Amino acid sequence: MAQTRKRNFHQRELGILLGGSYYIGDINERAHFKNSHPALGVFFRYTPNYRYAFRFGFNYGKISASDATSNNANQIERNLSFSTNIYEASGIAEFNFVEYRIGHERHRFTLFVFAGLAGFYFNPMGDLGNGEVALREAHTENQSKSYPKFQVSIPFGLGLKWNVGDKWGFGVEWGPRRTFTDYLDDIKGSYPKTGADSGNPGTTPGSMRGNPSTRDWYFYYGLTINLKLPDPRKACHGAGRRPGKR
Repeated sequence: MAQTRKRNFHQRELGILLGGSYYIGDINERAHFKNSHPALGVFFRYTPNYRYAFRFGFNYGKISASDATSNNANQIERNLSFSTNIYEASGIAEFNFVEYRIGHERHRFTLFVFAGLAGFYFNPMGDLGNGEVALREAHTENQSKSYPKFQVSIPFGLGLKWNVGDKWGFGVEWGPRRTFTDYLDDIKGSYPKTGADSGNPGTTPGSMRGNPSTRDWYFYYGLTINLKLPDPRKACHGAGRRPGKR
């Protein structure tokens, strides 16, 4: 009977993410959680099994960094900075290390891992000496065309889930996003040899501005709070019952 209940188990949840976002790239190469900003997300989770689930959500966060806060003398001399909002829509699969479901006394918590696919929007802003501008439109590396503001990333990570009572679930998670762009910070290659200034008059035209062999990363982390939704199948079955019948 227990195995039959597990095979027939389905659970739907609505939830929110309350946490932070940050970035790793040419300005911040290694320091996790540095320059974190508040982040917010909403998601729907469908759980067809005690061990795995599928989640669809939307996250909003901000990332930023500045060479002025670095301990590296070369970065301080480069003196670049940026900030951008990140709007992300994602589809993610989760795997629970132990069986878990909201409202079950024996399956109250689990460690889990997740991975999926996301699309995101960004538009880095920065000060080139005349106030804040959209860096993408400034073509700071003398690009022949602007890089796309809509990109794809691969979200993955790990976390912990636990339930409280029959309806509420909580969790903590940390999720890197592997991108396919090096322009989250508007830094990739070399300073322009001719044309518009790159934002730092003391640099040598044509010298390296960033590391073109790497890609930028952004991260979401925080606390999740989710509510188990009523099972529509039970509601339909209940509506068809006659008074006095079971």
